[in-house]
Amino acid sequence: MDERQEQEIIDAVLDGDAGAYALLVRRYERPLFGLMMRLTRNHDDALELSQDTFFRAYDRLEQFRAGGRFFPWLYAIGLNIGREFLRRKRLPTVSVEAFESEPAAFGVPPQQEALLLARATAEEVDAALGQLTEETREALILRYREDFSLEEVASSLDISLSAVKMRLSRGLIRLRRMLTEDGHEPEQKQRGS
Repeated sequence: MDERQEQEIIDAVLDGDAGAYALLVRRYERPLFGLMMRLTRNHDDALELSQDTFFRAYDRLEQFRAGGRFFPWLYAIGLNIGREFLRRKRLPTVSVEAFESEPAAFGVPPQQEALLLARATAEEVDAALGQLTEETREALILRYREDFSLEEVASSLDISLSAVKMRLSRGLIRLRRMLTEDGHEPEQKQRGS
């Protein structure tokens, strides 16, 4: 579904065709549920929060900016609902030590990152993602799993473009370290050993 089709559906809903909203729900229920599962790690809570998100988005549909993509807007609403839920429940969050910028670490070639991530299993990557801060994890997921542009990530997370770039860069470095510590050395290092 492209932006034009989404806008046509939104216009129909705003013109009184509430049933048209079901098309948006069907299109985005799985990725939204995935967000809520990552936040809560509980099926029932994730289902309830997904429904709450769709209801809140429906109530605020007139605030949707024409010409934009619906999913980043919906995702931002869902992220806020999920965070609000976690604050209320006071669920434990995984904290990762704050680390200083390391100029050498920022020089890791993208090809090496791609090789490393390609060789790690999805479960290992998910486990490593779970050890990142919520902010870093969401930026990485939006950019690399949901294929959001940098601008869409910034808009969804309500942060600046430079903050998105920093979170992505630091997140990839942290993932690389965690996956490397688990025995997934990049090919270049293995050959040289």
